[in-house]
Amino acid sequence: MPMERLLASTAIEESWGESEPVLFLGEWCRIYSRRHKWEALDAVVAPYHWADRTKVDGDRVYLWELHERLLVDLAARFNEIHGVEHGIQYWRILVGPWLGYFTQALFDRWEQIQSAISSFDVSETVVLRGLVDARCASDMDDYLGLGNSWQWNHHLSAEILTGFTDVGVRSIDIGGSGPALTPEDGDPALTPLHRAAIWGSSVLRLFSKASDVVVTNACLRSAKTEMLLQWRLGQSPVLTPVEPVDRCLFNASKRKWVLDPGESRHAGFDECLRSLIPRFIPVSYLEGYRSLVAQAEDLPWPSRPGAIFTSASHFFDDVFKAWCAERVERGSPLVVGQHGGHVGVGWSFNHDHQLAIADTFLSWGWSDPEEPKVRPLGMMKDPVLDENSESPGSRVVLVMGNETPQVASLSSSALSSQFLDYVGAQIHFIEALDWRARDALLVRLSRYDLDWCLGKRLADRLPDVELDDGCRPVLDLLGEARLYVATNNGTTFLESIFLDVPTVMFWDTDMWGLTHLAKPAFERLSRAGVFFDDPIRAAGHVSEVWEDASSWWADPDVREAVEAFSIQFCRRSPDIVGDVRQELVEVRGRP
Repeated sequence: MPMERLLASTAIEESWGESEPVLFLGEWCRIYSRRHKWEALDAVVAPYHWADRTKVDGDRVYLWELHERLLVDLAARFNEIHGVEHGIQYWRILVGPWLGYFTQALFDRWEQIQSAISSFDVSETVVLRGLVDARCASDMDDYLGLGNSWQWNHHLSAEILTGFTDVGVRSIDIGGSGPALTPEDGDPALTPLHRAAIWGSSVLRLFSKASDVVVTNACLRSAKTEMLLQWRLGQSPVLTPVEPVDRCLFNASKRKWVLDPGESRHAGFDECLRSLIPRFIPVSYLEGYRSLVAQAEDLPWPSRPGAIFTSASHFFDDVFKAWCAERVERGSPLVVGQHGGHVGVGWSFNHDHQLAIADTFLSWGWSDPEEPKVRPLGMMKDPVLDENSESPGSRVVLVMGNETPQVASLSSSALSSQFLDYVGAQIHFIEALDWRARDALLVRLSRYDLDWCLGKRLADRLPDVELDDGCRPVLDLLGEARLYVATNNGTTFLESIFLDVPTVMFWDTDMWGLTHLAKPAFERLSRAGVFFDDPIRAAGHVSEVWEDASSWWADPDVREAVEAFSIQFCRRSPDIVGDVRQELVEVRGRP
């Protein structure tokens, strides 16, 4: 007879019961630095439902189709609640990022819980009451922070367990305990030069025209480059800092509604989602909507912009999104620029969303015959190495990626518990290096650990390996690199190839799946010994070439593969500002 176990959904130890057998919902429950606690328990970990990548692919299609249906239903409901008549695209721009993130996060928790209780004999679960983060987000930026809170994730799982399963509940009143799982440091303060530029912008804005192109968070090389773009557009160069959302109070009485049920092959989940959306949707879209719109209309920005260009604000900046949605509905075109790596090489909800809202998408070089919105330009944040960099460097620099312990949104990457498989691959790679390459190795950790305790894990397993804490810019490390090792489908390998730093890449293509556009380029890199899908073979190659990496990098077959890849995914433009300007001029001139 199977042993009954208490289901624990997060790393908050007060939810693990007294001393009974425990079923951990996922590896995120077992923080490495607290292993003396969980190793002492009679505990097992539920297998992760998205370990099956075929399921990931099917769920991606289902979740996007569901997202589209929800947008229609939520737009109708919000038009009724707020007494407005906005179209789907308006609400997609304003609410779409949150709706997609919340739907995918809830589905991940739902599927994991359903899998756990169907595979194990679950006796009950502990629900903690009074947690500080068990609340509704104030806006999208706040939601992204709450998504990295164990308390909020415990609260979300508790909503599923108490409302949509037969699992028994043991409630415990508690106050604000448990790890916060938030980044250690906030955003860096503005420099005096940046503050002066913002002040100067407020003066120059007096000379702006109502039809100027609005450029904000363009993710060019610098604020100076952003202002140069505007000058070359023939308009007053101004900086548009992110405006924090004016705070409004949560009002439970305004949330006593549900979205009408829809047809779904996941009827139970659909019911859960449609009942929880009114309870979890950020205050800025409901109680604070009129205040948000008023704040957006009060911005000193052009009233009828010829175009709107951003590479980041369309996700997290609710004030911008409210302003942008209104202008797009009035006819202003929205141009979105590629913000970083993964785009074009892998798939993600983020990219699906930005293609859905953009009139034009400016890529770092790739194009898609099935998507005419995409315009291949080049790396808009074209990196440069410090003039004092060694040439060549002396180190083998391996940069590790990072993922949230619980899924925030769906993408072709190591999802949740799978991140530990990724960490294991890095350890296998390092252990397989010969001693000379290993002596030269520097492993850069992510600045934000998110409770994975990577530094501690690696130091325990590989005490002789030098670790960098992630606070130094990657470009500084690339300047010291004789050979750079990329370990996931992110941004840094695009930067290293752009800068012509000898680069070896390896990752599991089942996790970091490649798009049909990228597969031919990666097959070519694989034949040239630049890309590997196996850490042991990658380590053997690095051990062989690292001492004279420049000669290997100059090999004709390697050059041909790398240059073809660079043109497609990290193209160098002789005048990227001019290229962006030309695209904006063309968009502005369309009827």
